[in-house]
Amino acid sequence: MDVNARAETAAAAIAGAIADPARSRILYALMDGAARTSTELSMVADVSPSTASAHLARLKAARLVKVLPQGKHRYYSLASVDVARLLEGLTVVAGGVRGRLVPTTPRRLRAARTCYDHLAGEVGVLLHDRLMALGYLRHPLGLDDGAYALSLHGAEALEDLGVDIAATRALRRRFAYGCLDWSERRPHLGGGLGAAILKTALRRKWVIQDPESRALRVTSRGRSELSARFGLKA
Repeated sequence: MDVNARAETAAAAIAGAIADPARSRILYALMDGAARTSTELSMVADVSPSTASAHLARLKAARLVKVLPQGKHRYYSLASVDVARLLEGLTVVAGGVRGRLVPTTPRRLRAARTCYDHLAGEVGVLLHDRLMALGYLRHPLGLDDGAYALSLHGAEALEDLGVDIAATRALRRRFAYGCLDWSERRPHLGGGLGAAILKTALRRKWVIQDPESRALRVTSRGRSELSARFGLKA
């Protein structure tokens, strides 16, 4: 089979995977960049959980979605930006506008909270994204397990903040990794480094812990410092 024939066959397989209405609903539900479980996607697609699992297997085989196991759950998201662009193009051709799923997480928990001992919620995800954008964190070459490496200027910036990087590295736990946020469905920073940053934020009164829940309140000082140090608007 020549190159053109292989490409045509591959394109037909992708088109066939998208063509089913239930699979199409699943894909468009993931267009916001969030990751969701097969149970949630079964409700979006209006099919049984077992049928949704079969649809997701087909989409994964077509390299349209990827799966991230975390704890007892398996979270699905679009496989790449190219898939999102493909779906956007189909929407333009179809002349429609897709709605987005509305989170049902209580607002005070969604804004900022603890996840074990690190910062989660909108603020945690935004901080993760800023640390990546600033080049403080990066994915180590050759690894695909969600682990992060800390750059030299990232270490200097966090040590200036009061984080003891050497002590954090010496802990008997993962140093830094992307922990999938259950309300935002995008990663916040987990591991010893995430815990050290939250501990520092609490000590500096950037955030205050709700004594009756896992919710955190970002203080005016915290908003100012997060903006000045990381360019984060909390």
